[in-house]
Amino acid sequence: MIKGIGGVFWRTKDLDVVKKWYSEVLKIEIDNWNGTVITPQLGNETIFSFFADNDSYFPAEQQVMLNFQVHNLDEMITHLEQIGVPLVKEKEVSEFGKFIWVEDPEGRLVELWEK
Repeated sequence: MIKGIGGVFWRTKDLDVVKKWYSEVLKIEIDNWNGTVITPQLGNETIFSFFADNDSYFPAEQQVMLNFQVHNLDEMITHLEQIGVPLVKEKEVSEFGKFIWVEDPEGRLVELWEK
């Protein structure tokens, strides 16, 4: 019955700061309506997964973690270094791909993934 994720929506304490961070750091073009449409490319997947309350993959106080696919994780790391955004989690390579974490202005961990 479900054909895809329709969107991700959340509240923020400082809309302008958060919009600027996601725009500058992750290069997401945020439109005047405070969002953007990310059109899937052929071969991209959207993962929908539950974690147990006591799972330690990401902090328990964070109910949801965003995960963005990137074309080239090494290029993303270089970009983050150039603009002074530290990695919260160094590059991890597994059978699922390559991953890093950064922290947004409100302390929310964001995972970046190259498949």
